[in-house]
Amino acid sequence: MIRGFEELESLVRKGARKRLVLAMAEEEDGLKAALAAAAQGVVELVLVGNPKAVREVAAHEGLELGSFRLVPAEGEKECAARAVELLRAGEAEVLMKGKTATSALMKAVLDSTGGLKGPGLLSHLTLIQSAAYPKLLFMSDPGLNIAPDISAKAAIIENAVRAVRKLGLYKPKVAVVAAVEKVNPGAMPATVDAAALSKMAERGQIADCLVDGPLALDCALSDRACAVKGVGGEVAGDADILLMPDIEAANIFYKTVAFFCDARMA
Repeated sequence: MIRGFEELESLVRKGARKRLVLAMAEEEDGLKAALAAAAQGVVELVLVGNPKAVREVAAHEGLELGSFRLVPAEGEKECAARAVELLRAGEAEVLMKGKTATSALMKAVLDSTGGLKGPGLLSHLTLIQSAAYPKLLFMSDPGLNIAPDISAKAAIIENAVRAVRKLGLYKPKVAVVAAVEKVNPGAMPATVDAAALSKMAERGQIADCLVDGPLALDCALSDRACAVKGVGGEVAGDADILLMPDIEAANIFYKTVAFFCDARMA
């Protein structure tokens, strides 16, 4: 199992180089990251955006664009559409967001005629490495599914499990997060979903993982909290994946960790 970003980066460097397209490349952080990946030989880079603006950003940040392909496009909508078009044409394999808004990029990805969406549900998985937790932690879904029903939540779990298995974690522990550990059908419907998902995994409807819920965040991550509350189980206090009840909870958690915690995220 990959235990940190350093091991993850080492694994990526050992793999085949991928062609990455950066949508609306005139953005400092995205351009820096993409160029750094290219410098390490991880990706072959294609930049989509306003050529003058991209070069100005690169010059301001002291970045060398070298001979990377620069595909002209103006504005969020055109940049997103052009980047997706390159993937559909087989000219790139990895899509990365630059300055374009997530909503514009996802609209292009999910477009019924020119998009990339295949069968199944698309979801967002976040990776967190924190000194406060002894292993990598994954969390979903802070970016795509607004108020997933139980079927969507099961699909989100399955997506996350497929991803972490590629990193060597073959039986991940999934905590279905709620505010409390007790099922409260009237006031807290998320607890009902959590209990049902746990039973679905127990009966094999959700495969290749251990699922438990509802678990409050402290009992998902802390043995001490579990001992205080009398909460047991294989997942409690040792979660690999957090499934949040909705996009609001997930997005708030994501940004809290990003801004207030000493953590690396992807």
